[in-house]
Amino acid sequence: MDQLLWRVLPLLTLLISFSLFFYLQSPIIKLPGDECSLLPYSHYWISSKRILTSQGFISGSVEINEGKIVSIVEGYGKKDNSVHQVIDYGDAVVMPGLIDVHVHLDEPGRTDWEGFVTGTQAAAAGGVTTVVDMPLNNHPTTMSKETLELKLEAAEDKIYVDVGFWGGLVPENAQNTSILEGLLDAGVLGLKSFMCPSGIDDFPMTTIEHIKEGLSVLAKYRRPLLVHSEIQQDSESSSELEGNGDPHSYKTYLDTRPPSWEEAAIKELVDATKDTRIGGSLEGAHVHIVHLSDSSASLDLIKEAKRRGDSISIETCPHYLTFSSEEIPDKDTRYKCSPPIRDASNREKLWEALLDGHIDLLSSDHSPTVPKLKLLKEGDFLKAWGGISSLQFDLPVTWSYGKKHGLTLEKLSLLWSQKPAKLAGLESKGAIAVGNHADIVVWQPEVEFDLNDDYPVFIKHPSLSAYMGSRLAGKVLDTFVRGNLVFKDGKHAPAACGVPILAK
Repeated sequence: MDQLLWRVLPLLTLLISFSLFFYLQSPIIKLPGDECSLLPYSHYWISSKRILTSQGFISGSVEINEGKIVSIVEGYGKKDNSVHQVIDYGDAVVMPGLIDVHVHLDEPGRTDWEGFVTGTQAAAAGGVTTVVDMPLNNHPTTMSKETLELKLEAAEDKIYVDVGFWGGLVPENAQNTSILEGLLDAGVLGLKSFMCPSGIDDFPMTTIEHIKEGLSVLAKYRRPLLVHSEIQQDSESSSELEGNGDPHSYKTYLDTRPPSWEEAAIKELVDATKDTRIGGSLEGAHVHIVHLSDSSASLDLIKEAKRRGDSISIETCPHYLTFSSEEIPDKDTRYKCSPPIRDASNREKLWEALLDGHIDLLSSDHSPTVPKLKLLKEGDFLKAWGGISSLQFDLPVTWSYGKKHGLTLEKLSLLWSQKPAKLAGLESKGAIAVGNHADIVVWQPEVEFDLNDDYPVFIKHPSLSAYMGSRLAGKVLDTFVRGNLVFKDGKHAPAACGVPILAK
């Protein structure tokens, strides 16, 4: 017996060593019943009469196991007797979770503005299952491998939805390929630059030459460059306009940032994007113009670039589709953003372009701050911080105003899920399809609610949002992220188990 023990002991030691090695090397898997989910199980079915799959609407069920969609079955009410865990949503819409590719979470450095906890809780409450965080207004800004690592450390155990990251393209790294490649190798999903002052001292603006340098690097990685496209024109003196107008009037601010600023920037960009065509020197690079506001000359330039085969896309934001400059009250600085909200005619043309497919996708440009910088009491549009707080309201705002223009649920999902997933390279997200992450929002398009002080709002400073006081349609019931039920009936899961998304 002793001899047998001595013979098997080395083998047992070896097996234990291997087991321990693989345990330490493997990622930690959140088990069903832990605090990541409001459900006590990881294998279950979701049933509804209205499920929007990658093939269109069905009445049936979606099977979810260990965070992924493993089967989709048509036929509402048809249940296998062996299936015990079924969540029946009846007439509620089951749809891919929204993906917001333009969000400022401001951490590290400015958690008094927003932060990973409040920002991602707001996202989950609004049916947004993935956000891509901008490289500013956090401090330090995300412009290198080292500053990305700081952001990843700050996000640990704080994110309730999945979060990807854009890196910053600024003169310093545009002129130093090793810094830029280090940032891309570290996993940012693409880069972001400004063609005008960003408002943040450590995120300087880029010229078109810097942008071309960045595109030459991005072409090798096949990742996008997102551009804030405004260039101040010498022929227009912003300081003169500011000096002659009433700073409490929104029109004064609007006059300081005319559509010609957007047009000038986009002219330079589309001159560069001709090289992104197949066979061009920048093939593999892609330019994405963020928060388009001008529906006239700027949009026409982009349409022409698309027609000739340039790799270029556009987003606009719900606030440009909801508000108009004529309706903004004096001193109400909640509406200040850049580019500015333009007139009602411009808004209608944006809707037309969106529904015709000329505008590719939607994002919030959730850009929060602290009350003292928004200057609500002073009401000075020229000095107040610019930015619309809106992350939690992406879905109901778009639906409430979109359905009046003929927006369908299928188109809504295309603009908020499928197209954003493609831009950010998120191959397992954006659609309810077998093999994809079980990122799902369950909501009631017909249910209206008042966005008032009694409504549970999770962004850091709800009072700063221009949407407060609205009556909206489209109530979010439940939100699933990788199969975890992270939000239900106004409450979040006890633990933040979202996953940081890094490009490979």
